[in-house]
Amino acid sequence: MSAETVTVPKWRAVGDWFDTCRCHVPCPCTFAQLPTYGACDGVLAWHIREGRYGDVPLDGLNVLMLASFVGNVWAKHSEAYAAVFFDERADEPQREALRMIFSGQAGGWPARLGETLGAEMRGMDFAPIEMEVAEDLSAWWAAVPGRVEARGEALTGPTTPEGARVQSTNMPGCETGPGQVVTWGRATANRADAFGFEWSRPGQSSKYIPFDWAGPDEVGQAA
Repeated sequence: MSAETVTVPKWRAVGDWFDTCRCHVPCPCTFAQLPTYGACDGVLAWHIREGRYGDVPLDGLNVLMLASFVGNVWAKHSEAYAAVFFDERADEPQREALRMIFSGQAGGWPARLGETLGAEMRGMDFAPIEMEVAEDLSAWWAAVPGRVEARGEALTGPTTPEGARVQSTNMPGCETGPGQVVTWGRATANRADAFGFEWSRPGQSSKYIPFDWAGPDEVGQAA
């Protein structure tokens, strides 16, 4: 199925995104630089707080991705791989909407990001995805039981005020699109065993970024 064979309705999805990866804190990829070790892999998780694809509601659904790449992820390299888990709670219209949005076929920011990454897909599955982001952004976690676990805690240190978050704006490589604020953290769990991806690397970079996407012809802006 392609954008040429279907009519893409107006859609919007607003929610939470985070990752856990192989890089040192802070992840250089968000600065549009080479990853710490020249290559990176990790878990990416999305929670749609509010969303609609035409008449199809998407509120509360989750998506999780495993990804690996070599070189600067923003430089349109050719060696990138990914696999996606979609929320098994989605009914068939919701499943099609998630496939369209996250494949980039529905336009908006996912289409732009997909053109940059050019990742080879290793697989796709509908599975139970557990995900939670603390309201104060102190921690975030997601899991596909028995296959993936990703947990992060907000970065802090001796000169960070209690309860304050370490954040950045106007990042040159913001994974969820322009205009969003990055909250930096450290991974307390980063495990994967699915679709040929296998690793366990706690203690490295993690970050939380909200997202606000729309399509098919526009990219959502920060709320």
